[in-house]
Amino acid sequence: MRLLRSLNRRSLLSLSLGLALFSAVPAALAEAPKNVRVGIMAGEDEDVWHVVAQNAAKTGLNLKITTFSDYNAPNEALIEHDLDANAFQHGPYLDAQNKAHGYHLIIAGNTTFQPIGFYSRKWTSLAEIPKNAKIGVPNDPSNEGRALLMLQSLGLIKVSPDAGLFPTALDVTDNPRHISIKELDAGVVGRSLPDLDGAVINTDWARKAGIDLQKERIGTENLKNNPYVNIIVINPEDKDAPWVKSLVGAFQQPNVADALQKAYHGTVLPAWP
Repeated sequence: MRLLRSLNRRSLLSLSLGLALFSAVPAALAEAPKNVRVGIMAGEDEDVWHVVAQNAAKTGLNLKITTFSDYNAPNEALIEHDLDANAFQHGPYLDAQNKAHGYHLIIAGNTTFQPIGFYSRKWTSLAEIPKNAKIGVPNDPSNEGRALLMLQSLGLIKVSPDAGLFPTALDVTDNPRHISIKELDAGVVGRSLPDLDGAVINTDWARKAGIDLQKERIGTENLKNNPYVNIIVINPEDKDAPWVKSLVGAFQQPNVADALQKAYHGTVLPAWP
């Protein structure tokens, strides 16, 4: 009888332990990190996203960062579901890509603002830009439109309002200095600066071309009401996925703003409230 009672106690103990282990399995699975694959451009952004990844880990996200050097590749990878998100582009570029390729990619949240600059090695102010000056701009639709709108804001030209965010050199309606607009590949504009009177250059390409972002910049654009804010982009079916809010929240943190300042020395700004 004692042996039977002992066996019964052992059986109950084993059963209790088994139930405890069984009930713990879902909790452990629930606590396992969610792997999220994010595409970014190679360079200083890698240091910034290292901080983002640390923030994300605290919310249960395990970020897998993939770097690119081609601006077309991250959206292609996202469409093919080789990525869960990317963070390299601004809204008008995304709009142009969606329209050109039939994508339906959407914005998850804001990241940074990289004000493009107007640079010159021949002149030290806008007032010095001469008649018949040669000015370089990127030739892809979104960046060319942005560059021409910036030249308009600086008072050098006027463009047709009907062109919206995507004017080309053909949309210039007023050109009092008879400026010659040179449409060049985005990666070539910066390297061509010595042969031009000035050029509108994206910050990352200006840096890669060895341009002094402080001394050689004679014009810039403002963040206020600017549509060219950089964004995190996802596939539409992930719009309500919990990890999306966590990913955006991991970026929009004070320590990420500090990392941006350290990596870019004030040339790239936080673009969240």
